[in-house]
Amino acid sequence: MASASGIEYEARDGVAIVAIDRPEKRNAMSYPMLDAFHAAIAEATDDEGVRAVVVTGRGGAFCAGTDLSGLAELTAEERNEAGTAESWRWPLVACPKPVIGAIDGPAVGMGADFACQCDVRIASTTARFAWNFVHRGLVPDTGAGSWLLPRQIGTPAALRLLFSGAFLPAEEALALGFVTAIVEPGDLLDAALELAATLSAGSPLATGLVKRLVYDGLGRDVATHMEAHAAAIDVCFRSEDHQEGVASFLEHRSPNFTGRHPDTRTV
Repeated sequence: MASASGIEYEARDGVAIVAIDRPEKRNAMSYPMLDAFHAAIAEATDDEGVRAVVVTGRGGAFCAGTDLSGLAELTAEERNEAGTAESWRWPLVACPKPVIGAIDGPAVGMGADFACQCDVRIASTTARFAWNFVHRGLVPDTGAGSWLLPRQIGTPAALRLLFSGAFLPAEEALALGFVTAIVEPGDLLDAALELAATLSAGSPLATGLVKRLVYDGLGRDVATHMEAHAAAIDVCFRSEDHQEGVASFLEHRSPNFTGRHPDTRTV
């Protein structure tokens, strides 16, 4: 396990665990921490031995948002530059592997936006989410709250949360479909790791292509989507993983996927 600037990274049985660890600040993000967080996601993305990612927080909190004490030190121009920099894009969406959010305690502001960026979320009984940006004179800082959240829980429910900044407790998040399960805090990481193993059991190549098709499809028309679909299925048909998937089915055994792209495989 390695720790840098309040971000812990551990690879365990094919799953990367990225943990925000700044309990004295309820895991609020400073700019150095944000850079370390993005670096950890990049490491998980590049590691061929990692099939899924779990993002969580230590000390009974997920992430209390941006550290406003650090933000206050920046000029308006510096804040705008930081807010539009490459490091503020959606690394969890860009990661081609399943990303599971293990949410314990508050996920507020940027923390709630990070939760939006996860593909699937599991909450502890103490989890609660708040997009409180309007009370700081802001819109959702990563843009995930204004783009992904309405698509995840519906426009009226999203606008209610974005306008009010009110907390969304775990039970209501489950009812809205924002989280898939609620467990006790002590069971959260194990439940997330179990889900990560389930979601990453398929072909890494196909899984990454599915994720890209789904997220890219949110912003394009059907004709454009079907062009991308045709290209993706062509890649799948030419891949080792497709051959292995068919062979393992016919031979009544578990598949041994490599995830290699057909254009880079050894022949």
